[in-house]
Amino acid sequence: MSAEERAPEHTAVRVALWRALHLRADAPPHVVEDEVGLRIADPGDGWRERPDMDVDATRRTRASIVARARFVEDLVEERAADGVGQYVVLGAGLDTFAQRRAEAATRYGLRVFEVDQPGPQAWKRQRLAELGLDLPEWLQFVPVDFEGDWWGRLREAGFDPGRPAVVASAGVTMYLSEEAIAATFRLVGGLAPGSVLVTTFLRPVEDVEPDQQAQLRVAMKGARAAGTPFLTFYKPEQILALAREAGFRETRHVSAAELEKRYFADRTDGVRPSRGEELLVAGT
Repeated sequence: MSAEERAPEHTAVRVALWRALHLRADAPPHVVEDEVGLRIADPGDGWRERPDMDVDATRRTRASIVARARFVEDLVEERAADGVGQYVVLGAGLDTFAQRRAEAATRYGLRVFEVDQPGPQAWKRQRLAELGLDLPEWLQFVPVDFEGDWWGRLREAGFDPGRPAVVASAGVTMYLSEEAIAATFRLVGGLAPGSVLVTTFLRPVEDVEPDQQAQLRVAMKGARAAGTPFLTFYKPEQILALAREAGFRETRHVSAAELEKRYFADRTDGVRPSRGEELLVAGT
């Protein structure tokens, strides 16, 4: 594999493994059934022995991961049924919507744009080929430098800003500056009426459940050591205000409590999302 096809960020791999761990360690019903990401990552037979795959310590974290994935995909399918024909995944990593939800994408005539850095995206493309998972004609990989004109590259790839779209950014904002986040919000806020931005955000440590604060601090330390420090934290009212300032007409905070009620009702095994990471939905 060439230098251009460098492996994905460790965070993308960890998310894929947590999604698989949800299937293997948590009792049904499962919020998301995804082992495709595990196959793409190909971490080796001992992946469950990794410290960051500890079943007990990561229970609420992986619940948050699968809850955000399910919420985004449910929203995409709901909007596609209403005629929204474009879905943009910013910082796609090892996202597997195109492999798992191909029937829905085809049924609604959805065009999917996976936007990510060139090296990891080339690596993912090669892994998909090795697994015999061909890219459908409605899926477009868009390699970009997020510090450059990534919006222009997206348009060159066939994205039409004059038509409604769902733009999703999961697990990304914490690595971006406030200026970069505001710029992205303004771009999406200027899309055609009926477009939706759905993004996750990290709450400040003091806003997280007391039993989850130590784990968040460990994650912050690890991210800093890896050269990808967490830069931004928002209280819900702050990110809602940012979205309104960017021109969105409708804004909604989706809390961990709402996700728990929606996807984890009646569970008694402690598998429920933490409020450390929650969601914003904003419409044009």
